[in-house]
Amino acid sequence: MAGRSYGKLDRMRSAYSVDTVRTAERELMARLPEGALMQRAAAGLAAACADLLGRVYGSRVVLLVGSGDNGGDALYAGARLARRGAGVTAVLLAPERAHAGGLAALRRAGGRVVVAGGAGGADGGAQGVEELVERADLVVDGIVGIGGKGGLRPDAVPLAAAAERSRGAVVAVDLPSGVDADTGEVRGVAVRADLTVTFGTHKPGLLIDPAREYAGSVRLVDIGLELPAEPELEALQHADVARLLPLPRAESDKYRRGVVGIAAGSARYPGAAVLAVAGALRGGAGAVRYVGPAGDAVLTRFPETLVSDQGPKHAGRVQAWVVGPGAGDDAATVGEVLAADVPVLVDADGLRLAEAGIVRARRAPTLMTPHAGEAAALLGVDRAEVEGGRLAAARELAGRYGATVLLKGSTTLVADSGGGAVRVNPTGTSWLATAGSGDVLSGLAGSLLAAGLSAVDAGSVGAYVHGLAGRLAADGAPVGAHDVAAAVPEAWRNVLG
Repeated sequence: MAGRSYGKLDRMRSAYSVDTVRTAERELMARLPEGALMQRAAAGLAAACADLLGRVYGSRVVLLVGSGDNGGDALYAGARLARRGAGVTAVLLAPERAHAGGLAALRRAGGRVVVAGGAGGADGGAQGVEELVERADLVVDGIVGIGGKGGLRPDAVPLAAAAERSRGAVVAVDLPSGVDADTGEVRGVAVRADLTVTFGTHKPGLLIDPAREYAGSVRLVDIGLELPAEPELEALQHADVARLLPLPRAESDKYRRGVVGIAAGSARYPGAAVLAVAGALRGGAGAVRYVGPAGDAVLTRFPETLVSDQGPKHAGRVQAWVVGPGAGDDAATVGEVLAADVPVLVDADGLRLAEAGIVRARRAPTLMTPHAGEAAALLGVDRAEVEGGRLAAARELAGRYGATVLLKGSTTLVADSGGGAVRVNPTGTSWLATAGSGDVLSGLAGSLLAAGLSAVDAGSVGAYVHGLAGRLAADGAPVGAHDVAAAVPEAWRNVLG
């Protein structure tokens, strides 16, 4: 297939909580010789560092070493690099609690050790520690492991700043120090990495902003962990989405493929209706019915749309509804749609007008698609609280409304009220932060609902294709929402190709 291709991976990415990972590690260590698991991790870390350096011999590598196993991984990896001719210096933040075996291995390999906060160290050397970090070809962050909470301690902050000023790349061990592995929250200063080498499985914080921004690229090293079937978080890949996309069969007609109803737009915001219909027409359903005051604008742009001005009850049969984009204060239409016994996607003004009790009482699936500001209003908290704790906000909103929630933003999350793994979308781009982009997503995901996908699948597949369309449309330049809608077929082909 001609054209650009993005993200073609064959296996869904899964992320597990710290408790689950530690349990799996204990079970594996009980079956292995002592130290074997750390050696596996260190070998993978050293290989990733070598790949990043290109030429290991003669390169200057600085290890930022805290206490515990995270620092041990860094020390053993540093020993491997030192044996290949790199000049490796370990900066110890807690010398009395540094991993003894890793420290001995580094010294045997010819590595040097200094103490943070001083000009020299246990093995001598007059060079200032921060200057040492700044001049390194590679900085390895082994300060804090996956159990770290609340940002870096004060004594580690200058080293993180020096790493950010470094001329070389920064590699984080398992995850950047200072971020929360389970939630993706960053509650203080944290290390900003160019590459994170994580062991056994992804951790939720590596896939969710704001922590994801600190992780850089992520490389997963398989160390043999046996993990449960149900992860904490999962990210669909091309192959997963291709299996879920609705495809017509030989006997399909427009009604068998599904009909989606769009109740959107107003005299003030007719464009919202046009953009929602644009997304819906490209979303896999066989037909789109529109009800609302923007019928003329919709027909002018999309004459294939079935338009009615008699309200949702008299629009004809649909398999799913989309309600809310540009709807203003039309609470009656929102209530009428929510009373229908078919799946409903609620967006924009519809979120403000939908009563929680009515949504909870619905028997058919409901998919809510707020951005952070709308989610904050629904939860009664500040927007910053939602943006800083996106995973908790999505789960709380899903539980409160008894609905599936697609929380839009820098990392889009899809959480179901019944629990289970939260989906995180890997295809988004900051170019999608443009007026009307969410209306296109609503129509697209609503069409997938009408085609028979569950609310979780419709939300996550819709976000995936929408994000990919945004990347294809933008290609590094600003785009409008109509450009994103027009790129949906190319994104669809890209996934199937």
